Amino acid sequence: MNKTKVNIKGMHCRSCEILIEDELMKIHGVKKVNVSEKNGTAEIHYQGNLDHNKIEKAVCNAGYAIGINDKKPIFSTNLQDYKDLGFAFLIIVVLYLIGSELGIFNISLGAGGSYKSLPVVFLVGLTAGISTCLALVGGLVLAASARFVEKHPQATTLQKFKPHLFFNAGRIFSFFALGGIIGYAGSFFQLSTTTLGFLTIAVGGVMVLMGLQLTEIFPRLSGLQFTLPKGISRALGIKEQSEKEYSHKNSFILGASTFFLPCGFTQAMQLFAISSGSPITGAFTMGVFALGTAPGLLGIGGLTSVIKGAFAKPFFKFAGLVVIFMAVFNISNGLNLSGIDVNAFLNQSTVSSVQTDPNVTMENGVQVVRMTQTSSGYSPNSFTIKKGIPVKWIVTSENAFSCAASIVSPKLGIRTNLSAGENVIEFTPTEVGNVRFTCSMGMYSGSFNVVDGSDDPTSKISVPNAAQATQANAVAISQNTAGSCSSGGGCGCGAKPQKQAAVDADKAAPVAAVQENSTQVIKATYTVADDVKPTKFIVKAGSLVRFDIEAKEDGRGCMGSIMIPGLDNNPQGFEKGKITTLAFTPTKPGSYTITCAMGVPRGTIIVE
Repeated sequence: MNKTKVNIKGMHCRSCEILIEDELMKIHGVKKVNVSEKNGTAEIHYQGNLDHNKIEKAVCNAGYAIGINDKKPIFSTNLQDYKDLGFAFLIIVVLYLIGSELGIFNISLGAGGSYKSLPVVFLVGLTAGISTCLALVGGLVLAASARFVEKHPQATTLQKFKPHLFFNAGRIFSFFALGGIIGYAGSFFQLSTTTLGFLTIAVGGVMVLMGLQLTEIFPRLSGLQFTLPKGISRALGIKEQSEKEYSHKNSFILGASTFFLPCGFTQAMQLFAISSGSPITGAFTMGVFALGTAPGLLGIGGLTSVIKGAFAKPFFKFAGLVVIFMAVFNISNGLNLSGIDVNAFLNQSTVSSVQTDPNVTMENGVQVVRMTQTSSGYSPNSFTIKKGIPVKWIVTSENAFSCAASIVSPKLGIRTNLSAGENVIEFTPTEVGNVRFTCSMGMYSGSFNVVDGSDDPTSKISVPNAAQATQANAVAISQNTAGSCSSGGGCGCGAKPQKQAAVDADKAAPVAAVQENSTQVIKATYTVADDVKPTKFIVKAGSLVRFDIEAKEDGRGCMGSIMIPGLDNNPQGFEKGKITTLAFTPTKPGSYTITCAMGVPRGTIIVE
């Protein structure tokens, strides 16, 4: 078998290799072809004689040319490129000023409504589709689609737009399917905050590269591509020769993968889906949310699809700058999520020695911190607190349907979604230093400056309480629903097996329900020390049950909430002097565990 090598110019990705290989394999006598985009060559294995005119024709049919690529300069030598870029920058500045003046960048829903309402979920999706999701997911789509249109100007408008339809279809399908899974399996798919931060930084880095390529100011960057191995590309059908566009399968998969990107609105929905404990609720919540984001994301696709002619080049530069700005925004968010304080590196600041903070008060040996959350962040967002003294962090949420309503702090073990009104988060700082908190996208942030309060006389009365308080972990609980206890904080999540064993070992006779008209009524009381008493009840299947719990004290920690998985999956909190009621109709006999919102066992309901 004979072998020859030819130089080919114009290739820029693995898909180019596939296109050229497919065309060369059509030549009579050619048995094997290996094209290298990196080397700019095609190695052809053949039998008999090979007509080089046919090779040139095949390469041209694939959209490329025989020859060696000219070495591109680092910076563009075309003055028009810089003029177009300057004009695009001015347009972006003007649009940004207009958007800021109109409040477009702070679009959010009011405090009314609930994630339990699918119309509200759809409206949240619409909001996300023109704000945070557009910045992250939309920025990635804009970069990819604009780059594709630039490389394939001959494609029809429909060909340019089809990938976006498949992208959004994949997104909606995966959100529906994975929403059902996390609704059933709890936080199985919930990535750590640090992982989400590095993922955001990586996505931002890809966006920077694609944005710079669109501007054409750095010609050498045009050859850099993040591509799959050729074998996988063929398996996925990427850049099929017959279409010369993104494969529908690849667009579908890319859209599906956005479920794991850390948009604040997306994570708020994921937290609700997880807490629902229902695959149906989780599936519809996430699916309807993704459907709501589709108009904004499809708008990006439609915009790039209709661009053509003389307006195309200036538009690509405009798109490139927008993508770069979005990328910088996302990288900054990723750094926040990862716990990397860029300002600390730049300013070389040290922890303040200030011992008092007007926004922090001491009440009954507890440091009380009050903060307000709005759609534009937190106010105030910086506090000085003392080491070893319990903290009661009261956050008033004025807009529970915004990115800022989802708060995370890796150091404190906090990851919770705020409800409208007052929310309480409790923890005890154990180390001196700066403790940061952010929204779940890293867009809004704040910090606790922890100082040593051992020399402060007022802190001495708090030492016993601090010693008794749970160390290292935080417990977050909203006023109406339970927060996170994933790190096993003071709520007893870490002792879950022991508590389950105690429930199983309880040999006390169950309290029978009292019949009131057509309703079975069971009653209990709640205190922080004794929890819910009594802990064992017996009811009949097929008839409505009303479970009334009289709260002698306000609920504290995640044990300050109650639910019954399998009977009533909606957690409720305890408020002093009020009765918390769970209503349900058991359909199947069996034993059901009474738990807190995070699944810690505390009692049993037997259904006959």
